[in-house]
Amino acid sequence: MMSRRSLLRAALLSAGLSALPWASALAAPVDDAVAELQRDWEVVRYQTPPAERAKRYEALAGKAHQVSAQHPGRSEPLVWEGIIVSSWAGEKGGLGALGLVKQAKALYEQAIQIDPKALEGSAYNSLGVLYYKVPGWPIGFGDKEKARELLQKALAINPQGIDPNYFYAEFLVETRQPEQALAYLDKVLQAPPRPGRQIADVGRREEARALLAKIKPN
Repeated sequence: MMSRRSLLRAALLSAGLSALPWASALAAPVDDAVAELQRDWEVVRYQTPPAERAKRYEALAGKAHQVSAQHPGRSEPLVWEGIIVSSWAGEKGGLGALGLVKQAKALYEQAIQIDPKALEGSAYNSLGVLYYKVPGWPIGFGDKEKARELLQKALAINPQGIDPNYFYAEFLVETRQPEQALAYLDKVLQAPPRPGRQIADVGRREEARALLAKIKPN
């Protein structure tokens, strides 16, 4: 027999009441916190002088960790904490960044376990980026085939998305398949704008144009 809780949930679903106002109110705090992390990351990534980014990412990583801790069981804060930690590692550079990269990897893997399709598969995309950017064994965990698998999963979830198309194109360029990257870069330039993500969209399209110029310098 169904429990009272299960019966109540079934009744709500059958009545079309799964998105009651109080349910939305419960979801709003984490959504607002994640949106704030997104905006803060965009400002650091695209509008902050390079010499200041590492320190800004370090502070933002602490803020992101607080959001993740406040919302256990939600994958979105973990994804953004991973993105921020990965970005911090990129600015820090060298072998000293490897600990941060491993931390980001664990965050993405945890997010995938909770909900792999959250944020349109961003955890797959971001983890795939790590796998093709990080050195392989014995220094790191880099693995080009694993990267391809993860990036393709992200594309399957969000085939028109600006980020999965950009990073798959970058992966193809870095693995010496530039001709195949062209179609994905075209999708980046044609991708629909994301509400509230204007800074990131403009920045990503500029990166796509730079990658196109690298493939077709003339």
